[in-house]
Amino acid sequence: MSDPTTEPPVVAAPPTKDQGGTHAVLVGTGILLSRISGLVRQRVFAHYFGLAAEADAFSAAFRIPNLLQNLFGEGVLSGSFIPVYARLVARGEDEEAGRVAGAVAAVLALVVSAIVLVGVLAAPLLTDLLAAGFEGPKRDLTVRIVRILFPGAGLLVLSAWCLGVLNSHRRFLLSYTAPVLWNAAMIVALVWRGGQGVRLDRLAIALAWASVVGSALQLLVQLPGVLALVRHLRLSLDWSRPTVRAVTRAFGGVFIGRGVVQISAYVDALIASFLPTGAVTALTNAQTLSLLPVSLFGVAVSAAELPAMAAAHENDRAGVLRRRLEAGLPRLAFFVVPSAVALLLLGDLLALIVFRTGRFTDADARYVWGILAGSAVGLLAATMGRLYASAFYARGDTRTPLRFALVRVALTVLLGWFAAMVLPGMLGVHPRWGAAGLTASAGVAAWMEYALLRRSSARDIGDARLPAGRLARLYAAATIAAGVTWLVRSRVGTSPPLAVAVALVALYCALYGAATLAMRVPEARAVINRVARRRV
Repeated sequence: MSDPTTEPPVVAAPPTKDQGGTHAVLVGTGILLSRISGLVRQRVFAHYFGLAAEADAFSAAFRIPNLLQNLFGEGVLSGSFIPVYARLVARGEDEEAGRVAGAVAAVLALVVSAIVLVGVLAAPLLTDLLAAGFEGPKRDLTVRIVRILFPGAGLLVLSAWCLGVLNSHRRFLLSYTAPVLWNAAMIVALVWRGGQGVRLDRLAIALAWASVVGSALQLLVQLPGVLALVRHLRLSLDWSRPTVRAVTRAFGGVFIGRGVVQISAYVDALIASFLPTGAVTALTNAQTLSLLPVSLFGVAVSAAELPAMAAAHENDRAGVLRRRLEAGLPRLAFFVVPSAVALLLLGDLLALIVFRTGRFTDADARYVWGILAGSAVGLLAATMGRLYASAFYARGDTRTPLRFALVRVALTVLLGWFAAMVLPGMLGVHPRWGAAGLTASAGVAAWMEYALLRRSSARDIGDARLPAGRLARLYAAATIAAGVTWLVRSRVGTSPPLAVAVALVALYCALYGAATLAMRVPEARAVINRVARRRV
């Protein structure tokens, strides 16, 4: 049997450029559905919890076991498992592919089970490490929720393995739609148990158990499709096969690379735990909105491109990677640039639409807007960086993204501490605005990582970049659209009703589309053509 690192000829041709766009649409559609359900979940959560202390406890606890999912889940498997498995599928080596998939699943199940057990037992220590600013009942509630959530996070890791298999077979929609069930379980629990007079600590516990149930549903809905595709699935702990060793070698580098990035996110949460009550939940709410374009466009394009990049023949790999980067970067920028401008200039409207209900007030929405404005700084860099990293993973290079991730983390921690804990006092603003400093400093670090990834990629495969003129037109179109939207908004006041807020955001999107068409941005015409074909 061939070692995938030797790159023998590929039997199945990689997808064409157009197919890559179609796959990205499927990934984006699945992510859109799951993210919409996530926004509904966050809106219902905001209705019952607002920015109360119990909301902070749940938000902090939610992050701690999710570290397990983020470390072992989709990101790491995408960079280690999918490239090897996709090459085997492309060569028609179904039996070997089944053995690799089975070995990875068995190892994941064993390792994650052990970590879940340790996490449940060490919940107080983990809480003190990652939410050190919590004390008394707030800390006690966080510990209880962490213990409940850990098993669910383990199930989500196995769900990410299913996603890796389905993606390698170009079955994108199911895997990225499955989280709808997870969100639905939590929404049902909130509505069912969140009646008038309910104690918020009890509601938080019920919500944690619903998360575990939703995790199981997310895994179970994908398993039939995986079993149908992987006909030679063999669960084993055999690490001796060359293909399995290739996955484990890549896994270590990607795991550390993704891990250090996750550490920076958890350092942000740790710093936020020392800020006034509400900062942790407001940061979580802002990240829910700011991660939407990253997931919809950054993950969609990267996930669709990675199997095709990995399946490219060794003799033309550099050319294939460069062409796919050149095709993917403009698609990313077309959607992410207006998203960044919207977070910066219209973030309060977005917060009002998603979160203003029940205990969540207009003042809370303005606070979330400030944090969103910080997130806008690095949004484009974060999404483009994912695509460049995918090109490295497709070549089996996990060390280069790791080095640059370490630089990003170091900058995020140092700048984040200064911006959150020192800068507000220097500027004479309320300490809670340090949360905005956290997101802005993370954005600066994301630009540094992106610059390093692009420069290294140019040396290896040739310079694939987004043309400066194209980027300038996108920012001009988004700024014009936001300016006109602000003029219209000035007629309806600073706190418009929900329907008016939705209409203003829709106006912004329409104006951006019209402006990019007028400026002859190719991606705008491509979107129109794609919609027209679907209607025919």
